[in-house]
Amino acid sequence: MSIPHPIRFSPDLESIQEDEQKTISGLNDQFDIIMRTTSEDYGRAVRSVHAKAHGIIEGELTIAADLPQELKQGLFSVPATHKVYIRLSTNAGDVLPDAISLPRGFAMKVLDVTGPRLPGADGSTQDFIMVNGPVFQAPNAAKFLSGLKLLAKTTDRMEGTKTVMSSVLQTVNKGLEAVGVSSPTIQSLGGAPNVDPLGETYFSVTPFRYGNYIAKFKLRPMSRDLTKRTGATINRRLGDDAIRETVRAEMQETKAVWEFQVQLCRDLEKQPIEDPTVEWSEEDAPFVTVATVTAMQQDSWDEANVRKVDEEMRFSVWTGLDAHRPLGNINRARREPYLHSAEFRRRFNGCPMHEPTQ
Repeated sequence: MSIPHPIRFSPDLESIQEDEQKTISGLNDQFDIIMRTTSEDYGRAVRSVHAKAHGIIEGELTIAADLPQELKQGLFSVPATHKVYIRLSTNAGDVLPDAISLPRGFAMKVLDVTGPRLPGADGSTQDFIMVNGPVFQAPNAAKFLSGLKLLAKTTDRMEGTKTVMSSVLQTVNKGLEAVGVSSPTIQSLGGAPNVDPLGETYFSVTPFRYGNYIAKFKLRPMSRDLTKRTGATINRRLGDDAIRETVRAEMQETKAVWEFQVQLCRDLEKQPIEDPTVEWSEEDAPFVTVATVTAMQQDSWDEANVRKVDEEMRFSVWTGLDAHRPLGNINRARREPYLHSAEFRRRFNGCPMHEPTQ
């Protein structure tokens, strides 16, 4: 069976809703509730989502040579090696003990990127933000706002209850997976498997412009040091920071290599732009490797890097090249809240955000 040609990008492929700005204002309000609560408790402001980091890793992104023309787009147009900063996290807006199992996040900032930039995207970097699941938990920003209101009400409350709930939900999630059902909702509430983030595969979940085309992204573990940890669970007996301690110990002896892959949209009905709860089938639209990400052995909780990356940087899908413009309702709704969250952190902590140059 031949694979259709990729769909050409056009701005009119997006379907902008009339009430999007109202929804965005609601998201800002809920993020304010989360951040006010956590900043008062911790004495410092943390991110409104993915507040807890488990590792800060330096590495390199190497773009493949001799890519076919349809893959030589944007950042990936020219073979090159770029320094990257990686932040491993879990998705809650409060800093929870690691007994509460949540989906993993992988945020990567690529340095020394050239080309026309997105509006308001300062610096010369390109951010990629991924999670260890192929779909988003809500079909649109309005539905996401409904779920966020629930999370805002439970932020930093009854952590002991959350731990018990997480254990129950993990059992429920395993039962669903045994019959071929995956529930992003259950996973986001604490039912995700408590896996080692170094062994996970990460997805952009939402679509992006890919130069002349449209794509989703995937980061897949490639080196043996990573693949041997795929499916491995974290020993919660190590304490509230068990994930961080595990990653730190492993990165002392790990050569980490991931494949950075692109999945081009080839059928707008099978691979919709506006609904990120729909997984794009790899049979209809295969992932293809366009680069590798390599990180050598290092201290993944080095104090200077933690301050530089975790405290003084922000990650946003709207930081980067216009050639990789975020697409779809969820992505459009991420722009203002990301800025809003970073501005809250800047004001409360008295520390401006920086786009790195080295």
